[in-house]
Amino acid sequence: MPSKHTYPLEPWCIRETAFDTGSHFLDETLFALGNGYIGLRGTHEEGYTGPAGTSLDGTYLNGFYESEAIHYPEAAYGLAKTNQFMLNVPNAKGIALWLEDERFDPLQGTLNSYERMLDFRTGVLRRVLEWTSPQGRRVAIASRRLVSMTDKHLFAIEYEVTPLNFSGKVVLVSSVDGAVKNLEAGDDPRVGSAISGQSLALVDAEQAPHFSVLTQRTVNSGFHLVSAVQTEMRGVFELAQRRQDQRLEQVYTVAAMQGEAIRLKKYGSYHSSRDYPEAELLPRARATLVAAADKGFRALAQEQEHYLADFWQHADVEISGDDALQQGMRFNQFHLLQSAGRDGKTNISAKGVTGEGYEGHYFWDTEIYIFPFFLYSKPEIAKKLLEYRYAGLPLARERARQMSHAKGALYPWRTIAGVECSAYYPAGTAQYHINADIAYSIKLYMEATRDEDYLLQYGAEIVLETARIWMGIGAYDRAGRYCINEVTGPDEYTALVNNNYYTNAMARMHLNFAASIAERLAQEQPEAFARIAALVQLDADEVPQWRRAAAQMLLPYDEALQIHAQDDSFLDKKVWDFAGTPKEHYPLLLNYHPLVIYRHQVCKQADVVLALLLLSDEFKPEDKRRDFDYYEKVTTHDSSLSSCIFSIIAAEVGYQDKAYDYFMETARLDLDDTHGNTHYGVHTAAMAGTWMGVAYGFAGMRVVDGAVRFAPTLPKQWRHYQFKLHLQGCLLQVRVEAGRTEYTLLQGDALAFSHRGQPVALSAAANVKELA
Repeated sequence: MPSKHTYPLEPWCIRETAFDTGSHFLDETLFALGNGYIGLRGTHEEGYTGPAGTSLDGTYLNGFYESEAIHYPEAAYGLAKTNQFMLNVPNAKGIALWLEDERFDPLQGTLNSYERMLDFRTGVLRRVLEWTSPQGRRVAIASRRLVSMTDKHLFAIEYEVTPLNFSGKVVLVSSVDGAVKNLEAGDDPRVGSAISGQSLALVDAEQAPHFSVLTQRTVNSGFHLVSAVQTEMRGVFELAQRRQDQRLEQVYTVAAMQGEAIRLKKYGSYHSSRDYPEAELLPRARATLVAAADKGFRALAQEQEHYLADFWQHADVEISGDDALQQGMRFNQFHLLQSAGRDGKTNISAKGVTGEGYEGHYFWDTEIYIFPFFLYSKPEIAKKLLEYRYAGLPLARERARQMSHAKGALYPWRTIAGVECSAYYPAGTAQYHINADIAYSIKLYMEATRDEDYLLQYGAEIVLETARIWMGIGAYDRAGRYCINEVTGPDEYTALVNNNYYTNAMARMHLNFAASIAERLAQEQPEAFARIAALVQLDADEVPQWRRAAAQMLLPYDEALQIHAQDDSFLDKKVWDFAGTPKEHYPLLLNYHPLVIYRHQVCKQADVVLALLLLSDEFKPEDKRRDFDYYEKVTTHDSSLSSCIFSIIAAEVGYQDKAYDYFMETARLDLDDTHGNTHYGVHTAAMAGTWMGVAYGFAGMRVVDGAVRFAPTLPKQWRHYQFKLHLQGCLLQVRVEAGRTEYTLLQGDALAFSHRGQPVALSAAANVKELA
């Protein structure tokens, strides 16, 4: 696949002006549409007949999955038993075009002109082209496609064809095709799933004029899915229905006249029993399609534009001076919005809804990388992401018992519906830091929103239950230090170690946060605290135990090197031979046995360096610089989660050129396909890392116990940048130019923060402050 892909550098869209089989697979990802539930890869309505291995025509539903038993050649107690994987569901966007006996295919005949554009402001994928068939018939084709941001079950297509040099029979075939299957991952778990064949069994199929519907069920997870389409055409035509197994077609035959446009509108919906009782699925599908057809495509497009106008008003990051970066920034933010579940039952998978990589699983990526973007840009979505974790709390309790913890809850490393799906426990279940990551996001949410109702209804229960696990996994050593052994930190090239710095430091934060919640609620809201304490059966001695363990937590530090050691043994290992490793041997995980990697001093991604960001106030500036210098030399950045964190810390310690280089690796990772695998789906964590790079990196934003501070710098490549933040009921705009920073309170009564250590107070009456 191509390692570089460049579109014209436009700030609000991506646009392609040629149809190229060499980039087609990648284009399908980049031009994908979604709404947090439905995801349609950017394959054309007419399908694709190009070379094998250059397409994956996928349609995905966030949270809709099949399950299967995990088979271990050598089993052991407590290993994950069941895998869940996101399914490729029926393709309902198909529209085939025939001119007499010739089917439109851009790889046959001649494409006289071609343009496709995805507009981030409208959320509409638009394509216009002119084609001459092998027999000389010339047509103009225009299509528009959207996946509704206001109705999670709906997508819509407007399709127009105009004969340019002939009159005659034109046939449009609108289809819904249930004969689909998932992409097999082979030896690369980042690609797809391990299942082969079809996962959806046909229950029923129904056709009526303009209407087709498939009802299917998953074999093991027991879900029902209704995939329905409604088509609409004006004028004179003949209509017929055809069925080929699980493929249903509405066939429109028109006696076309030269120069007269033929228009077809298609509305599609997906409803599953994960959301509604089985008996309601078909009636809801019909109602959705009727309502959409009554509105029409134009009204749906207007709704979409209004929704996105509001989103960009709060979320846009404006950068002047680097057109490539500005495009990458907005592309990333748009795809994040398309990827985020917002119903409290779904989350964000590593590839969003653009591909099947990592089987559609949710990871810690959400809490540590993606959550901040939504918290400060669209906090209502951030709250729903936290509600998803509360929905998974009962299963997290079950997992804790499976892992021999008498109390508490242990969240899964990778999952869809809440069960642990990681079959490789050294880099899965052993990553206990997932509990602290979730607690960290709740802490961040409370500091930004002061949403006490959330804390009482959901958050406190999660934080208290998950904090208990640290007392179950840790112990005091002979010197009285609290140790956490046999865990894996963020760096997956170092597994099953004692006292991983990141894990221990985050556990300390978690224990103190849980204790603070319990102590404050006991004093300020005793009735609410009594209810929560009874719910989790909190013993009186637990909170003091948390405080003691946090105070005595072992945090490895090497006095000789004056750096924070990644774990007890990391610095004693042989450094990986980077100079002797061929470029084609990266990423290492695809070319070396895990044990070979584990025996060496090599990092896949930011580990200690991530702690420098999340727990910023716990480190001195000189420690941060030394830690950065050391770990940069031994980090491969084989994970797409890595570069953004190194960029942020590089900016903080004064390495501005490095900060910018790392930032650019993140900002256009997918647009430029720098990891060579974007054709399998976008990298949502890296996309969010771009936002973090601006706010946390160049603007120097940190939040410490609710206090917000900034230390802005301006990259020499930029003229200015500005972004907005939802903070404590206010909306703050930060604009950084050469020699000055301007803070503007756009909404809210009053907001206090600091700028380079200087207190700043804004109010409705004095809402602008300019500082050097």
